[in-house]
Amino acid sequence: MADLLVYRAEGEAVIHGGDLYGFTVTEWRLPATYPPFAAVLFVPTTWIPVPALKVAFLAGNALLLACLVALSARLAGRSLPLAPLCAATALGLWLEPVFQTLVFGQINLAVACLVLWDLTRPPGAPAKGLALGIATGVKLTPAIFIAYLFLTARRKEAGVATASFAGTALLGALLLPPASEDFWTRRLFETGRVGKAWIVDNQSLQGLIARALGAEAPGLAWSLPAAGLAAAGLWLATRARHVSGDRWGVLLTAFTALLVCPISWSHHWVWCVPLLAVLVADRRPALALTTAALFTARTMWLLPHEGDLDLHLPWWQQPFASPYPLLGLALLAGAAVDLRRHGRALRSGGPQPSARISSASMIR
Repeated sequence: MADLLVYRAEGEAVIHGGDLYGFTVTEWRLPATYPPFAAVLFVPTTWIPVPALKVAFLAGNALLLACLVALSARLAGRSLPLAPLCAATALGLWLEPVFQTLVFGQINLAVACLVLWDLTRPPGAPAKGLALGIATGVKLTPAIFIAYLFLTARRKEAGVATASFAGTALLGALLLPPASEDFWTRRLFETGRVGKAWIVDNQSLQGLIARALGAEAPGLAWSLPAAGLAAAGLWLATRARHVSGDRWGVLLTAFTALLVCPISWSHHWVWCVPLLAVLVADRRPALALTTAALFTARTMWLLPHEGDLDLHLPWWQQPFASPYPLLGLALLAGAAVDLRRHGRALRSGGPQPSARISSASMIR
């Protein structure tokens, strides 16, 4: 649980007034990478011994997975009785992103639950957007969902989320002024501090391109496609919402974020849980089984990846080194094809595909 030890060190830095972004811990010399607000939330991790903290995180993440399964079912328009919920949670533990989240003591499940709980609340729910803003204040990447809300004309919810995020930054600045200045003016732009972009752990578009080119820093070969992909992904998510509702809009937004972020460790892909839920609800068992197999196969860990071996993989190993970004690209491409068909049907005045068929076919 190396990441858990980083969180605890962040909490200790807050308590003792240490340099929040100046320390490294564990044998891998891991630094703090989240905003100061997150470090404030990590203070309670210092209150109990490390062995007990690890047990608490393990149990908490298992409960959070159950919550994510329930929220995923809600996103898919279904409800789960207790027995199927427990069974789905037990099976979900085998998914590589979930398993790695537990192994590292990560907070991915908590962030995903905050985002999905907020986005699946009914329109007009009190303070809708607040939890999304808090999640963004912890890990920044959920900010793409705020953009999604703006683009889908839910300005009140987007405004609440933006204000909530701003509040987390303000709280961090009030409690930790030097750390806040350091993070927002310097550390935020040092993506190299997070880790090496080219290792197989990184399942983002940048990781895929870096390994394919054998380049530690792909530069414009990554940044330009990533910018275009971000715009295209949000456009597809906005269009998909009008065709099949929020479930595919939210999923396309999530996978767009995972693709275009400079670093998307394999355990960040816990959004495979709602994807599987939607595929099952759309009665696409073959696609659901294929997706589940991809997220349990762990192909990236079967390849030589010690030292710089990740940069010297032969062409036939490249797909096994980047299964998640390839799935994300296929998801966006399938959505584009499906929405184009839907648009043609509207223009021709012919029969329109149903919402279930339209959404389900997006990853064909």
